[in-house]
Amino acid sequence: MNIMIVNSVTVPEGDGVLVKRLMPVHGLCNYDPFVLWDHFDISGGGFPDHPHRGFEAITYLFDGGMNHTDNLGNKGIVHAGGAQRFTAGRGMVHSEFPDGRAHGIQLWINLPKRLKSIAPAYQQLQADMIPEVCRDGVTIRTIVGEGSVISLHTDVEYLDVQLQPQSCFERRIATGARGLIYVVDGSVEINGLKLESGQAACMDDIAIINILSAQTSRLMWCFGKPHNEPIHQHGPFVD
Repeated sequence: MNIMIVNSVTVPEGDGVLVKRLMPVHGLCNYDPFVLWDHFDISGGGFPDHPHRGFEAITYLFDGGMNHTDNLGNKGIVHAGGAQRFTAGRGMVHSEFPDGRAHGIQLWINLPKRLKSIAPAYQQLQADMIPEVCRDGVTIRTIVGEGSVISLHTDVEYLDVQLQPQSCFERRIATGARGLIYVVDGSVEINGLKLESGQAACMDDIAIINILSAQTSRLMWCFGKPHNEPIHQHGPFVD
C-alpha cells in the first residue's frame, strides 16, 4: 500500500494568472497517466493563444465560466458545473479566458505513444450534461466514468465529490489503477490520513478508499490506468 501526501504550489501561468499546481512540481513530476494538475481561481488575465500536443485535457468549473477558442474553429463558454475536453493529439492552438470569474481544475492526461499523432478534437459539456447522484450526505458528479459522455483514450474515473458534515464516502479502485484525491475545500480523512484544502493524496496498490468529513468539504477523485511509458513533457508538449 502506498499513499503520498502532496502540497500544491502557487505558480505564475498564462497572462497574469496564479494557479495552485499539484504537478508537475519538484517532488511530483507526472503521475502516469496524469501529467498536469492546476487549481485556478481567476477574475483577470487568462491564457492567450498557445500550442499543445500529445495529451488530452479537461477543464472543470466549480464557479464562473471559461471561454475557449481554438484553431479548429471551436468557440464556447462553459459555466459552473460544466467541463471542456480537448484532445491535443498531433497539435492544436487554443486560448482560455475567464467569463468574469473562472474557478476550477485543469487536468492533463497523457496519450499512449501509439496515439500521439491522432487528430485534435474538442468537446464541451454544460452542468446538466454531467451525471449527479446524491445520497447519505454525499453528492457525486461523474466528469469521466460510468454514465459520462466524455470519452478519453485512457481508462479514467474522474469525480467531483461534495460531502456534508459527518458524512462518509467509500469507493473501490479499479484493479491496476492509480491516481489521486485532491481537497478543494474543507478537510477530510483519507484512510486515516488528514488532508486540508490544496493537498492531495497520491496512491496506488490500494483496493478501497474510505473518506470521512467532519465539515462541509469538496474533493476531486481522479484515478486511471497507467500507460507504463516514459512521459517527456516540454512545457505545453507531451511527447
